[in-house]
Amino acid sequence: MKQQYEEVLTKYIPLPTVERIAGLIIFFGVHLRITRERSTKLGDFRPSEGVRGHKITINHNLNPYAFLITLVHELAHFVNWNSHGDSVRPHGSEWKHHFKELMDPFLNHDVFPEEVLHVVRKYLRNPAASSCVDEDLLRALKLFDSEQTLLLEDIPQNALFRLKTGRVFRKGEQRRKYFTCLELDSRKQYLVNPLAEVELLGERS
Repeated sequence: MKQQYEEVLTKYIPLPTVERIAGLIIFFGVHLRITRERSTKLGDFRPSEGVRGHKITINHNLNPYAFLITLVHELAHFVNWNSHGDSVRPHGSEWKHHFKELMDPFLNHDVFPEEVLHVVRKYLRNPAASSCVDEDLLRALKLFDSEQTLLLEDIPQNALFRLKTGRVFRKGEQRRKYFTCLELDSRKQYLVNPLAEVELLGERS
């Protein structure tokens, strides 16, 4: 079983981490499933339900460093659940402790390039519920995507764009962190993350 996981993981995470990660998956008794891209999440953890075992799912299209961080994030959820059940917050201090502990063996230059490593170390001082929340980490990870995507912050003000959800907006002004954008169908204003992946559109006739 471990060898099977190692063969699969070799395609998705940095090679120096494969043996340890496969060992953790087997030791924890979780089932890893690699899924299609999901616009609302990169991965998730589902505790055992009856005869079904613990399950972790990770989007298939993450680059090796993003995949590793996401997988360890979800493994930390297992450890947190196994230790505390649902008596603590999913991303509270207990989960942060487990996440940092599981990530610690990977915080070196054999695993991460320097431009990612120092940002990961900074992020782990107080990790958020999602790596997407940390703009510095998200930018560093996106450098290693196989396909470079267009971000909201890269397009001109007043430009029309489409999100992965299919909703179309006009880019407005930035207010502190987020851009105020007008959704064309509803005519409502929404705050959109500057690092949201977008498709630039021409003006509607």
